[in-house]
Amino acid sequence: MDQAEQLRNIIKSKNQKPPKVARVITVTSGKGGVGKSNVAVNLAVEIQKQGKRVLIFDADFGLANVEVMFGAIPQYTLSDLIFQGKEIKDIITPGPLEIGFISGGSGIAGLNNLNKDEISYIIRNMAELDSLADVIIIDTGAGISDSVLEFVVYSSEVLLVTTPEPTSLTDSYSLLKALHRNPNFRQEETKIRVISNKVSTVQEGHALYKKLNTVTNRFLNMEIDFLGMIPQDKKMEEAVMQQQPVTLYMPTSKSAVAFQEIAVSLLNHKQIFYQDLNGIKQLLSKIINK
Repeated sequence: MDQAEQLRNIIKSKNQKPPKVARVITVTSGKGGVGKSNVAVNLAVEIQKQGKRVLIFDADFGLANVEVMFGAIPQYTLSDLIFQGKEIKDIITPGPLEIGFISGGSGIAGLNNLNKDEISYIIRNMAELDSLADVIIIDTGAGISDSVLEFVVYSSEVLLVTTPEPTSLTDSYSLLKALHRNPNFRQEETKIRVISNKVSTVQEGHALYKKLNTVTNRFLNMEIDFLGMIPQDKKMEEAVMQQQPVTLYMPTSKSAVAFQEIAVSLLNHKQIFYQDLNGIKQLLSKIINK
């Protein structure tokens, strides 16, 4: 190879763009009943309205909240991808506004029991999601079980949903403490933002965050940010009964407007520190191969 060809190859490699990866956002909570899945689904709707392609990965294998809220029953789940040889596009169920969602089914529970070929197969297939979506929202289970913590530990971007209930605040702190103690957690590689749900005012939402941040900073030496609040809203309750996201059922309601504001704020956060814009492939690789 002559010098001119070497130079051309160097220039070509510098001009090549890195492969596109999706922005992965993990939504979690310290306990059930705080509206975590509601937040995940409504944020997905509002982000999609901003012109982004959104996909929800329902990693709560114990419940089917996402499909209930979308009023759609998936034909196939992650288990079918792993054990039945289905393709990734087969297990994506279409929701409103062309938002796709994947049900984890019992496949999440079996992630750590896969053999080498199964691991390669699932990672290779899930990697396709990076080209199918701009944003992937992972809706974890609630609490601090291993299956929940694994997704939170390896995520670069985490939204922690909490409410004014004392038990919710306590359980949110317990989740952060479990995260802090996990040997695989790297605080400098994870951005944790709090969403205060079911609050009366913006002030109450921020005060709730400050309580949590104060104890987290003092006892865990961790910094968490405030992303926004969702007000208590009867329209939200009506939407749930109608199996619709409130952002579609009543877009002008106060809760829908709050979701819109949070989605815009989220998208305006620059990706500087997410060295990983590693996408879903890297996240699952870390979980499975840890």
